[in-house]
Amino acid sequence: MNFPLYIAKRYLRSKSSNNAINFITYIAIVGVILGAASLFIVLSGFAGLKDFTLQFSTIVDPDLKAETAIGKSFLLTEDEINKLDRLDDIAEYSKIIEERVFITSENKNTLAVLKGVDEHFQNVVSIDSVIDYGDWLEQKSNQIVVGWGISNSLSLGVLDFANPINVYVPKPGKGQITSTKNAFNTVKAVNVGVFFINETLNDSYIYAPIDLARELLNYESNQFTSLEFKLKEGVDEAQAKANIQTILGDKVILKNRAQLNDAIYKMLNTENLAVYLIFTLVLIIAFFNIIGSLIMMILDKKQSLGTLFKMGTTVKDIRKIFFYQGSLMSVVGGLIGLVVALILTMLQKTFSLVMITPSLPYPVNIKIENFFIVFLTISVLGIVTSKIASARITKSLVQHV
Repeated sequence: MNFPLYIAKRYLRSKSSNNAINFITYIAIVGVILGAASLFIVLSGFAGLKDFTLQFSTIVDPDLKAETAIGKSFLLTEDEINKLDRLDDIAEYSKIIEERVFITSENKNTLAVLKGVDEHFQNVVSIDSVIDYGDWLEQKSNQIVVGWGISNSLSLGVLDFANPINVYVPKPGKGQITSTKNAFNTVKAVNVGVFFINETLNDSYIYAPIDLARELLNYESNQFTSLEFKLKEGVDEAQAKANIQTILGDKVILKNRAQLNDAIYKMLNTENLAVYLIFTLVLIIAFFNIIGSLIMMILDKKQSLGTLFKMGTTVKDIRKIFFYQGSLMSVVGGLIGLVVALILTMLQKTFSLVMITPSLPYPVNIKIENFFIVFLTISVLGIVTSKIASARITKSLVQHV
């Protein structure tokens, strides 16, 4: 039998004869419970916000995207196309031509990014789900689909043939521009739909058939700026990435969904770390109550400790008693806090107790790693504080009773 642990459990279950010490102990345990519950709830809330934010950014992002490594575009040979078509990892892929353009309608104008897509694009990403009104474009046409921001700034309607949209892009070449009339390639387009994804994409992107983009930029039939891939279910992403890279070579850089949203991921992860550190600091302050409670308990049990010492218990074992007691208080309090937090987050997911707007509940996401993070944090802080408190026990303290 572990004698110090046995005594620690007895001390933990029994009440002190001093009500003030009992009150301090209860406050310490409640502080640990609330601290653990708060940390888990906040981490779950940030996990929910992260997923909520990324669902709007990644809904039009492919599983993998091949971007040109040098220059603005690359050439795709027939042999490479045949190899990509035969690759088992790929469910579908789309050829893309993307460039910054200048668009005008009546007396209004704005800069935008024109994304020319082929007929496979709808199968690669869920673009249909973000069309707010109107329809998706048809290939072999002059139709475009614009974002909400561009639609508002240019006052664009849907199928407004009376007010055509002019899309301009500078002609490639060298030397001075002698005539503005010959400086731009231009096409007339008609808007057939408006999408809503997020503020950045809404204000900057327009989609067009790939032939329209090719005509505007004078690209060759096998010249593209990127390829977007949808992988088959269960396919290993790293292996698929390596297989595609082998086919396309060094002329492209392959990025997954996280790498395409690198800035957003870094921002969200930094915010998550900052919140974790802030709440850990609050927990550290709460654990000072554990130290105070243990020291008060040591003084209260001074007579009993002296008896144990005279019976042959070493000072080391007496220290272990209060080390175990503090650790048990922390672990038990942390587990209770986690259970409370788990119940509250489940209630939020089920009944939407807290709302951001009348129709939008605050998103939470229960992750098993957050459970272990909180439990590990509580355990480490509990062990450290218990060690600090138990170190106050000296031979002279228990000897002179």
